Amino acid sequence: MQNPSLPRLLLLSFTLISVFNLVLGDEGFCSAPSILDQTDSSSKPLYWKVTSPTLSPSHLQDLPGFTRSVYRRDHALITPESHVFSPLPDWTNTLGAYLITPAIGSHFVMYLAKMQENSRSGLPPNDVERLIFVTQGAVTLTNSSGISNKLVVDSYAYLPPNFDHSLKCDGSATLVVFERRYAFLDNHITEHIVGSTDKQPLLETPGEVFELRKLLPASMPYDFNIHIMDFQPGEFLNVKEVHYNQHGLLLLEGQGIYRLGDSWYPVQAGDVIWMAPFVPQWYAALGKTRSRYLLYKDVNRNPL
Repeated sequence: MQNPSLPRLLLLSFTLISVFNLVLGDEGFCSAPSILDQTDSSSKPLYWKVTSPTLSPSHLQDLPGFTRSVYRRDHALITPESHVFSPLPDWTNTLGAYLITPAIGSHFVMYLAKMQENSRSGLPPNDVERLIFVTQGAVTLTNSSGISNKLVVDSYAYLPPNFDHSLKCDGSATLVVFERRYAFLDNHITEHIVGSTDKQPLLETPGEVFELRKLLPASMPYDFNIHIMDFQPGEFLNVKEVHYNQHGLLLLEGQGIYRLGDSWYPVQAGDVIWMAPFVPQWYAALGKTRSRYLLYKDVNRNPL
């Protein structure tokens, strides 16, 4: 007599094998890019995947309601298919997508600004500092003294609180913008800074293998910093971090696995992560190309 459970076991085995092939196949989130992909990527501009991300594997693109975005009490993963753009208040010809705001539990704001032809920025509220980082195109930054700087991809500017300035774009550009209400200290003031990632020195990372650059000075006047962190394929954080600092992260290049709390997420260029204080966090780079991410971190202030 035939065992009635045998067909079910065969069906279950076939289903598991199919799912395994889909996840780890050539088009899975954490699969290694093909030689053809690497050849094509070499001719594209830096950070091109931030503005032209792979929204999902091809076998999931037509699945209604599919998203990798996740929101939890102490972290969030915001992936490109979930970005909602609308006109940015006080900016002209610019669309913005607010990705991290105090409504999520943060004390800072992180958003993408897509500037179009003949666009211009607005000013942040009083006592709010701002940092902009260019991921696509170019903008011109002008201060109240009439001094201008052209900012291209991988360059940035820090604007102190109540610093009069404007950003102008004659073509198109995409900016990552961080803003927070400045935590004033007696006898300490911040300064206007313009720079680029490649001009910042590599810093020592005792016990770790990743490469680290900081975009702002480590001195007391600055209440946050932006880290640029590079991982070669297979490299990972040695420390499974748990700390009081908040993070806002944008993956600029590559792909990997991020642990947040008790969850493990495949991530790729264009993904944004919010990390609340004390959420366990860890990253490992996968694939065949470098991973690079940009990370907001509050510093130099007593948490009380």
